[in-house]
Amino acid sequence: MDISRAASAASNASLGSVQGQASLMVLKKAIALQESNALQLVNAIPQAPRIDPAATVGGRINTFA
Repeated sequence: MDISRAASAASNASLGSVQGQASLMVLKKAIALQESNALQLVNAIPQAPRIDPAATVGGRINTFA
């Protein structure tokens, strides 16, 4: 969902009206959905491997790319 369109609809509608309340609820749900998607993407990033200081070859150079 396009957040800018939902935000403009929410700001144009009177917050006292049913339409205004519905627009605000839709905006909050859209923001929550995008937050959830962003958190899933951040959690999907793999962790960099640990460097073994006792290793003789490749122990001092991080070759993870």
